[in-house]
Amino acid sequence: MTIAGSVFVLVGSVFCLLAAIGILRFPDALTRMHAVSKAGILGAGLVVVGAALASGDLAALVWAILGVAVLLVSGPVAAHLLARASLRSGNSRPAQLSIDEYARDR
Repeated sequence: MTIAGSVFVLVGSVFCLLAAIGILRFPDALTRMHAVSKAGILGAGLVVVGAALASGDLAALVWAILGVAVLLVSGPVAAHLLARASLRSGNSRPAQLSIDEYARDR
């Protein structure tokens, strides 16, 4: 269990690192938000599950799975709200969007 937990934590850390690199390298708010909402949530979930596996406690594993479920439910909602706020505030580049369904709302 310790080895499996360590592998999960290591893989999750790599995904979190990729999300951090995405924040630094991507040009606008929408692409940065996309990197964090995908790789960041996956990385954090893997780290939490890996820590629970390494602990060897069943209760910790159950709580970790519940925590990952909360991440998976709240992450896309938060990403959508951040993207919409970015479009409304003008931080994103609407000219790069192929379809702008919120153009009339601004």
